[in-house]
Amino acid sequence: MRGLTLHLEASARLGTGPLLMTPPSVASFSLTLGFAFAAVAFSTGIGPQAAEADGRQNKAEMVTSADGTRIAYEILGKGSPALVFVHGWSCNRTYWAGQLEPFSRQFKVIAVDLAGHGESGLGRKAWTMESFGDDVAAVVNTLRLERTILIGHSMGGDVIAEAARRLRGRVAGLVWLDTYKQLGPGRTPEEVQAFVAKFRTNFVDTTRAFVRGMFLPNSDPSLVERVAMGMSAAPPTVAVGALESAFSYSREMPRTLKALNLKVIAINPDDTPTDVASMERYGVEVMLMPGVGHFLMMEDPERFNGILSTAIDKLK
Repeated sequence: MRGLTLHLEASARLGTGPLLMTPPSVASFSLTLGFAFAAVAFSTGIGPQAAEADGRQNKAEMVTSADGTRIAYEILGKGSPALVFVHGWSCNRTYWAGQLEPFSRQFKVIAVDLAGHGESGLGRKAWTMESFGDDVAAVVNTLRLERTILIGHSMGGDVIAEAARRLRGRVAGLVWLDTYKQLGPGRTPEEVQAFVAKFRTNFVDTTRAFVRGMFLPNSDPSLVERVAMGMSAAPPTVAVGALESAFSYSREMPRTLKALNLKVIAINPDDTPTDVASMERYGVEVMLMPGVGHFLMMEDPERFNGILSTAIDKLK
């Protein structure tokens, strides 16, 4: 769950420097918090910030996840493989606005609201990568998709790995967007708890500072503030639970990749270094996108879409 690229610069702003400094034995995963460009509308549906993302909200279809939670998604286009887009921490499906229509010209595209996000339900006790993986699998199973490419931003990269575990034989490959910058042993439980504690204590202010640190100095100020305000409006119970689970999942990811034995491509910004050797050690191919921050798909959609098209071609 590194989508948010919790870089050292961001940790310094939060006073958490040592936590985000990845010792040689710890995976330096770029915080998968998909701070979606679209802003977050949770149990009450799509809020004003989300509407600003693309000026409209496509009608949601609904399915039921394994635990009974209602999951919203939208579907466009035709073609195989189907592309399933999964947002990250405290965001929703609208932050894929710059990708859905362009890719629907060639593929069937699906964007999912994970439980507790967007128009999906809040009736869940544990906000984990595993339960979010159930949400994605429920959509794929309902639509009877036989061949898919799963695309996850930030925390969404962990989620799609769990979804792939539930969809054996139906996933051609995974695409991560700024999910991990390094793979290895992962963060210790103590490191995870120390970091999450700041969000438990003062969720709104900590989240706003955290999100602002995910952007470049020359990022669009209106985008920065839109995201910061939207992410900090997330239900703290959902957000903190998901954050803890996503950070902890770094310890599980190497085993997950080995078990899946799928092609995985990581599209990372170059705002902080990616340990390419550690990624390749686990079979992950890295593609770099210079000149953007954590929200690469929103900061420069046209250029990002070209890179994503190349990744899709390698997987399909």
